[in-house]
Amino acid sequence: MRTDLIRKTALATAGLAATGISVAAPAIAAHADAKPAAQTQSERKGGHGERELNVRYEAQPNFFYCGPAATRNALSVQGKDINVDAMAKEMGTTEAGTNSINDITPVLNKETGKNAYHSVEISTPSADDKQTDKLQADIVRTVDDGRAVVANIAGTATDTDGNTHSFEGGHYISVIGYRDGGKVVTIADSADPNMASYRMSVDNLADWIATRGYSAN
Repeated sequence: MRTDLIRKTALATAGLAATGISVAAPAIAAHADAKPAAQTQSERKGGHGERELNVRYEAQPNFFYCGPAATRNALSVQGKDINVDAMAKEMGTTEAGTNSINDITPVLNKETGKNAYHSVEISTPSADDKQTDKLQADIVRTVDDGRAVVANIAGTATDTDGNTHSFEGGHYISVIGYRDGGKVVTIADSADPNMASYRMSVDNLADWIATRGYSAN
């Protein structure tokens, strides 16, 4: 069943840790993790460039704060530390979640002091090559600009280590880096501090975003 960009994001994950965990300094740094990434599903445009931003990771404090938490983690790569309660109020977040990426983008722009972010919808049930190529280009451009992407996802996706991540009711994540010219991306996920960061092919991420949207430069 199709869901559009403005549908409410349902409850993501119950019983989440309430304590934030710092995993990196706030400055931007070159990617230094030697962890191998699996082969992506298909060839995409782009070179062999890679970059990863340092995020001051915090887990979401409850099951419905994934939108504010993903936004907070995304902004932390620019050295910003904004209270998630304040952001939740601005986004209109309730126990039903945060409505859509269109509620995230204005907060990102307000906190960065410029209209750098815009919302992009992938309205189809799965992403086609054109939509995936655009997502890849948007991630590379945004990360190269020193910013993180925030994405609204739904369903189940597999990372490059073969681990599955399932949010059937919807969830928000931050994309904080890329490698292989953007064919593989690094995700900061507020849902579980034990899986705070993982890599995923851009093909899988695009299908994960399908029926929803993301915020990028």
